[in-house]
Amino acid sequence: MNILDEIVARRKEDIAKHGFSLGFEVPEQRRRSVSPFLAQTGVILEVKRASPSKGDIAPSLDAFSTAISYAEAGCGAISVLTEQHWFKGNLADLRAVCDAVDSYAEKTGRRVAVLRKDFLLCQEEIEVAYKCGADAVLLIARILDAESLLSMAKKCAELGITALIELRLEEDLQKFALVAKNVDSRFFVCGVNARDLQDFSIDLLTPAMMLKKIRAVAGDSVRVIFESGIRTPQAARFVGSMGFTGMLLGEAAARNPSTAENLVSSFLSGGKFSESDKNAAGWLNYAESIVKARDCKKNVPFVKICGLTNLADAKKAAELGADFLGFIFYEKSPRRASVDEVRKISAEVRRMKNPPKLVGVVVSVDSEEGKQALSLVESGVLDFIQLHGCAESFFAQKNSERLPHYAVVNVSAEEDLGKIDSLRLLGEPRILIDAKSGDLVGGTGVQVSELLVDKVSKKTKLWLAGGITPENIGAVVSRFHPELVDVASGVETSPGKKDFDKLEAFFKVLSGI
Repeated sequence: MNILDEIVARRKEDIAKHGFSLGFEVPEQRRRSVSPFLAQTGVILEVKRASPSKGDIAPSLDAFSTAISYAEAGCGAISVLTEQHWFKGNLADLRAVCDAVDSYAEKTGRRVAVLRKDFLLCQEEIEVAYKCGADAVLLIARILDAESLLSMAKKCAELGITALIELRLEEDLQKFALVAKNVDSRFFVCGVNARDLQDFSIDLLTPAMMLKKIRAVAGDSVRVIFESGIRTPQAARFVGSMGFTGMLLGEAAARNPSTAENLVSSFLSGGKFSESDKNAAGWLNYAESIVKARDCKKNVPFVKICGLTNLADAKKAAELGADFLGFIFYEKSPRRASVDEVRKISAEVRRMKNPPKLVGVVVSVDSEEGKQALSLVESGVLDFIQLHGCAESFFAQKNSERLPHYAVVNVSAEEDLGKIDSLRLLGEPRILIDAKSGDLVGGTGVQVSELLVDKVSKKTKLWLAGGITPENIGAVVSRFHPELVDVASGVETSPGKKDFDKLEAFFKVLSGI
C-alpha cells in the first residue's frame, strides 16, 4: 500500500468513527460571503504544519497570523491543510484562516480566497467545508471514481464555491471530461501536482505535460494551477513563464513566511513574458514530446548525438531518429563545430519532417565561442544551450533564464550529487550527468559509476552521458531506464567524425527494445 492509499484508508476510518466533521465543531450555517477563487493569475500560499515526505514543517504555526502574513505578501488564495494525521491540520485551522482573510479584507478592501486542501471522498465533506467558510475545495481525481468526482464538482457549483480538481494520470483526464461537460467552468479549476502522491517524487515537467491535454478537454481558457515542488524565486519565475494561471506553494512559504512575498512576485513576473520566453517554450515543447512518446508506448530513451562537426553526420543521425543534435563550442575540443557549418546544418535539418532539436554545448558563456552559441540560440539557429560547468556564470547574466538551456553535472563522487540538488532547487527541470576524465569536456568514453547513476535516478529523471556505445546501450536502458542518453565517442571513427555503421547499430538496438 502506498502513502496515498494509506491516507484514504485512514480517512474512511475517521469518517466512520467521527462523522464528516471529523469531530470538530461545524457552524450550522456559513457566516461569510464566497470569495472568487483565482479569477485572475495568482499564487496560493499554504497553511501547512507537516507532510508525509518532510515530516514537521511548521508544527507550531498560528493559522490566523500566518494567513494575515500571506495576504500581505500578495497571494491570491490561501490553502489550508485540514488532514490531521500526516499533515497535522484540522478544520479549526480552516476557520481561523477564513477569519483572518475577512479581517484583512475589512482593512484593505482586497479579498483573498480560502481553499480547503484535503483528501475529500464525498459530497457531505464539501458541505462541511462550505459551512466552515471555504471558497474552494480540493478534489483529487486519482482517489475518486468518475461518478463521485462529477457529483462533488456539481455540489461545489450548487454551493457557489470552486472545485480545484487535481489531475495527473490519463484516467484522471477521462473523469475530468465529465466535469468539463456538465459543470460551469466558473466553478472549477484544474491543478497538476508536480509531486507524485504515491512516492512523493517531484518532476517539474509533469504539470507542463498535462497543460495541452487539459486544454484539449476543457478549452484554452481553462484555469490550470501548478502544484508543489517550488522553493525558490528562480523556480517560481520558471513556472510563471510557462503560462499557468496559478501556483500553489506549500513547504517553502510554510517554513519561512518571510519569503512568501518574493516567491509571489517572482511567479507573477515570470508570467509577464510567458509568450516570449524561449526557455519556457522549449520545455513545454519537450514535455509534449514526452507525452507523445508515452501515448505511443515508446519506452526507449530520447537520443542526443553530440560532437557533430559536419552536415553528412548530422543528417545521418537525424534520419536514424536522433531527437537532439549537439555541437560543441569550445576552442580546445577536437569536436569543435564551426558557426558556418552549424548554420548550414540547421537550415538543412529544419526542412526534415519532425526535425531534431539542435544544441550548442558551451564551457564558458563569456568566451568568444560561448557568445557565438548564445547568439545562435537567440536567433533560432539552435534550440538549446548545454551548460557544461558554467551554469553559475550563465544564470548571473540578465534575463539568461529566458534562453532555452540545461546544465551538465560531471559526476565522479558522492559530493557531486549536491550540484544536482542545487540546480533542481533553482527550477531546472532536467540535468544531464556525465563522467569526468581529467580536463576533457564530454566525449571521454568513460561511464558514470552504476552506484552514482542509481542515486541520481532517484532524485530526478535521468539524462545520461558518458561511455555509451552500441554494445552497451541495451544494458544501460534495461538497468537505468534513462529518459535521455547522450552519445558522442561511442559512435565515432575519430573525434568529430561519426561512424555510420556504429550509428546504425546503435539505433537498431534501440528499435528492438
